[in-house]
Amino acid sequence: MDNKPLWFLENIDVNGIFCPNKMKHSPNNNLHKTFKKGEYIYLPEEHADRLYFLTKGSIKIGSYSEDGKEITKSILSAGNVFGELSLIGEKVRRDFAIAHEESEACIVTVDEMRALMREHNGLSLFMMKLLGSRLLKMEQRLESLVFKDSRSRIVDFIRELADDRGQRVGYEMVVRGFMTHQEIANLTATSRQTVTTVLNDLRNKDLITFNRRRLLIRDLEGLK
Repeated sequence: MDNKPLWFLENIDVNGIFCPNKMKHSPNNNLHKTFKKGEYIYLPEEHADRLYFLTKGSIKIGSYSEDGKEITKSILSAGNVFGELSLIGEKVRRDFAIAHEESEACIVTVDEMRALMREHNGLSLFMMKLLGSRLLKMEQRLESLVFKDSRSRIVDFIRELADDRGQRVGYEMVVRGFMTHQEIANLTATSRQTVTTVLNDLRNKDLITFNRRRLLIRDLEGLK
């Protein structure tokens, strides 16, 4: 998962910038669109000319190998921007974006985004930080693949999930909308069977409990 949306750390009303016509008519062409669960927002080889600001739900970003195997790169929650590579010269999509659940997004073209960046001081810095944070995240995943075993990668993923999306309930952390074991396997470069084994072991040790709708981390320090 990506970190908590960067715009929370900035004095920027990103929702107001990206979605000026969500609640009322706006003279520009910004769109606010709903996507059903499993609906593709874009596919590889499609023309890359838009950016998306996710206002509700979650989106899976991934690609396909030559043999058709799906590679999950990230699952983004509300408040995140995706499709941003079109802003720095990507002409054709190399990955896909699909609604992980029913989701809503505001859509701007590259030209509109550049105009918004000229109009709103700080938005350019926000986008630079966004790109930088995603690059850092990919480097950390690569290092994890090289230096850590499967169990460590899965445990680290759970800890990152708690940091990114967790809500504290007393001494515990709850993450709503937990992923499938296969999705976790895709994100940690492990197998579904390994994910199941590790999660069950953590549950048996009373460190976590989980079902399809939520993950409850009982002892975050114990995971460390």
